[in-house]
Amino acid sequence: MQSVEASGEPAARTVSVAPPPKVRTINLSFFYGSFQALNRISLDAAANRVTALIGPSGCGKTTFLRCINRLNDLVEAGRMEGRVELDGEDIYASEVDVVHLRKRVGMVFQKPNPFPMSIFDNIAYGPRIHGVRARSELEDLIERSLRRAYLWDEVKDILGQSGLQLSGGQQQRLCIARVLAVDPDVILMDEPCSALDPVATSRIEDLMMELRDEYTVIIVTHNMQQAQRASDFTGFFLHGALEEFQETSALFLNPEKRVTEDYISGRFG
Repeated sequence: MQSVEASGEPAARTVSVAPPPKVRTINLSFFYGSFQALNRISLDAAANRVTALIGPSGCGKTTFLRCINRLNDLVEAGRMEGRVELDGEDIYASEVDVVHLRKRVGMVFQKPNPFPMSIFDNIAYGPRIHGVRARSELEDLIERSLRRAYLWDEVKDILGQSGLQLSGGQQQRLCIARVLAVDPDVILMDEPCSALDPVATSRIEDLMMELRDEYTVIIVTHNMQQAQRASDFTGFFLHGALEEFQETSALFLNPEKRVTEDYISGRFG
């Protein structure tokens, strides 16, 4: 029943409005030759939120991520069906510039992959490709990116040193800073903490929560606790299908499907 104020007029209702989707997939399927890795995935990743994707190894999570910035274009015999939208626009339309798309949708991989060059040049690489040449502009951009990645204080005096000489956790934050340097809209993270120690993992999780203020983050993780700590929404993948998608707290406390409950409780996976 609708409540009524003392004046006799209906009381105003408080409506919780979810952020609009930044990334939307509609009936997304992907094939490696005759093998179907994704089966009609429809998912909305909200703007300025962290969306986690969980599920057993080989269930399609990484393939899904790679569809969002078209890295699967590089897969021989790969074939996509369905639609992927960024801000409502089809990223697979013929007029889309893939280089510009990958500037807007950056990716951090499972294993840190610094380029075999200095810390400075690692961060400057993307901006230079996109036309930034002035040294002063690059210096400002590099400092800002490293500060965002919580790495500046650790490397500000060794910017000429090879990025490969940093620790694993520092290398991963360097890769995040490299993505931030081109000012993306979306950051994809494919198990970014799987090779890191607990301290480095905690720093990356804190960073993810900070990044959502400015970016849309989609992360693949096998760590159930990490998904609960660091994400707003969670999708559960199984055998290439999206079995369930909810706000993270709801999915872990009250999953809609028995198979989801079995997975998050450790009965399989």
